Amino acid sequence: MGLTITNQLKRPEPQALASAVEALAARFGNRLITSQAVRDQHAHTTTWLPSQPPDAVVMAQETADIQDVVRICARHSVPVIAFGTGTSLEGQVNAPAGGVCIDLRDMNKVLEVHAEDLDCVIQPGVTRKALNEYLRDQGLFFPIDPGADASLGGMASTRASGTNAVRYGTMRDNVLALKVVRGDGEIITTGTRAKKSSAGYDLTHLFVGAEGTLGIISELTIKLRGIPETIAAAACSFETVRGACQATILAIQTGIPVARIELLNAAQVRACNSYSKLSLPETPLLLLEFHGSENEVAEQSKNFGEIAKECGGGEFSWTTRPEDRTKLWQARHDAYWSVKALRPGAGVVATDVCVPISRLADCVTETEEDLKRLNLLSPIVGHVGDGNFHCSLVCDIDNPDEMARGEDFMHRLVERAQAMGGTCTGEHGIGQGKQKYLRAELGPEALDAMRALKQALDPQNIFNPGKILPAL
Repeated sequence: MGLTITNQLKRPEPQALASAVEALAARFGNRLITSQAVRDQHAHTTTWLPSQPPDAVVMAQETADIQDVVRICARHSVPVIAFGTGTSLEGQVNAPAGGVCIDLRDMNKVLEVHAEDLDCVIQPGVTRKALNEYLRDQGLFFPIDPGADASLGGMASTRASGTNAVRYGTMRDNVLALKVVRGDGEIITTGTRAKKSSAGYDLTHLFVGAEGTLGIISELTIKLRGIPETIAAAACSFETVRGACQATILAIQTGIPVARIELLNAAQVRACNSYSKLSLPETPLLLLEFHGSENEVAEQSKNFGEIAKECGGGEFSWTTRPEDRTKLWQARHDAYWSVKALRPGAGVVATDVCVPISRLADCVTETEEDLKRLNLLSPIVGHVGDGNFHCSLVCDIDNPDEMARGEDFMHRLVERAQAMGGTCTGEHGIGQGKQKYLRAELGPEALDAMRALKQALDPQNIFNPGKILPAL
């Protein structure tokens, strides 16, 4: 059954849609696809939101393709939805009003690499893994790692982050400039390759996180980093979530430049042990990574081990062996699948919130108590260095009672985070699933400002309608 979407939108007039599809067919030939199977694929969502397919899909290969799709659709008032790899988690690729999906996967070229300046220019369909493979021989990498092999255009659109945000920041911190196709098909250039600028409005960060509602990203200029000389992975178990969080706070306060620091609660450790054939103590666990020279990594590891001991941590072990590091982090990245394996046949709904790290232990502990009270299963994993954590709620979506308890849990989770000075989403975005929480978080004045921006940049409301902004 899934969640009900209340922000229903008017579909384009049948004749207008038919005319748009006819014009697109003339322009794109067999790169315009209207088969049901392909349309359904482009509405795929890993949430419990119902899939809402577009009316047609265009396989774009260059910026001019995006421009022509937008111009044709604008002429007929037909919605346009951008699609990267389909890994978004809040229904961002759904088409609630139908329309045309622009598939950007074939726009996957690295256009320029400026090794001395530590930046590159890419098309939006380039994926994280493909980019880092391309950069490896030059000793460079792009650090943002959301887990899924997402497209960089999609990562920018949702303002994604990941396991190493504590050291390298989020997409917001790593996008220098964009080229964006606006509602009339013309291109906005939002910035330059300069590492800083005080020239005019910050248009780059207006579009980073806009989820394709203000325009379609056709090119990105992003920051790069040098591949560290030495990388160490580490693990340390704690008796309590609070002890793990306290160790994290002290490490950050004392200036240890941790590259990754992930919290797994006991339920998530049990799931990882079972799925990844590990034998970790089934108590709250921190997984860490340190980057630097051999001496720097050894010192960072030693210093954190001492902090962990002060905070009630158990054995602290670290390794620089690539195969051991890969095994440890693969277990973390397989967290979703490990949860899914706990209850075959059930659905898994991933959600996230973010709070100030001083409140993280309280938020996670109260969330665990809530799950127990509601008799729900939801292992927890968190990017503890920035206060962001994820719940993977296991539910039978055909069971009304379980779904009702699940919705109650999700609502209480967001209210709890907001009451602690946090946000309803740290990195998944708003999409369709979290529109209802924006007013409480930002206030009606902020929503009015967002609507004014939307009206100015997309007066016909053709760009990804029904996302981010709640219905009036």
